[in-house]
Amino acid sequence: MEEPKYIVVFITTGSTEEAQHISRILLEQRKVACVNTIPKVDSLFWWEDKLDSAQENLLIAKTKASLLPEIINLVKKVHSYDVPEIIALPIVGGNQEYLEWIEQSVA
Repeated sequence: MEEPKYIVVFITTGSTEEAQHISRILLEQRKVACVNTIPKVDSLFWWEDKLDSAQENLLIAKTKASLLPEIINLVKKVHSYDVPEIIALPIVGGNQEYLEWIEQSVA
């Protein structure tokens, strides 16, 4: 299968302020074309061998797959979590004009 050209990156944050801060950094440095923020996501997860929970914000960023390593490094530098969630899913299709806009919007 062909490598995806575009991806959606999910990043969770512990606060609205952190979500806005990370979004602005990614946008200002032209690593992503767009970021949607979904507030108040209830998360359940294993952490340090215990079941834990948190109310988080979910960032959904659209970008080029080739920028993922830079995005991971950038987010890890500014994120408050020891192990931040940064996962990417391929965009396998969509509105061609939107995909071209992603291409033109990122570095």
